[in-house]
Amino acid sequence: MITWTLSAPLMLGSLLFGYLCGSIPFGLIFTRMAGLGDVRTIGSGNIGATNVLRTGNKKLAAATLLADALKGTIAVVVARQFLGLEAALIAGLGAFLGHLYPVWLKFKGGKGVATYLGVLLGLAPLIVLVFAAVWLGMAKIFRYSSLAALAAAIVVPISLYLYGRPEVASLFVVMSLITILKHHQNISRLLSGTESRIGAKG
Repeated sequence: MITWTLSAPLMLGSLLFGYLCGSIPFGLIFTRMAGLGDVRTIGSGNIGATNVLRTGNKKLAAATLLADALKGTIAVVVARQFLGLEAALIAGLGAFLGHLYPVWLKFKGGKGVATYLGVLLGLAPLIVLVFAAVWLGMAKIFRYSSLAALAAAIVVPISLYLYGRPEVASLFVVMSLITILKHHQNISRLLSGTESRIGAKG
């Protein structure tokens, strides 16, 4: 178990550093640079990779997924390098919240799944394989990105506890609960049969 010894200023600094990393809206930046306009005007109105995919540009969606993940990984790795695991956990949460509520977009961001994955990569790389297996399996069977993400978010904290990383698991319990709450509209559409399938254009 982790012993919390980090001072309040360093905790706040770690959270802010992570938040600033996570708040970079790569989906919006990439689509505008590609001349595709504002990705928030299509599909779900989200700035994440799934909605970028609805522009029909798979390469741009892949770039968004990678960038949104890496901002979480970078926040965790840098914080851990300089201040240790406590700071890494806090910075990871900050990066996740930054993607969800970026100050640059009036606190209206994405669903956070890619950044969630990036934070996981920085803290417990092997569990990324669990996330990927669950996500890919569910996506292949049902063709719903949201359902795949929700299933993976449920499995990850359990896997972390079983893997012997309770401190990281505790962080991901919080992040998974937030992820589920952020997907409440998707859950409603899944239940009503109106959710968009993977690859559907806006």
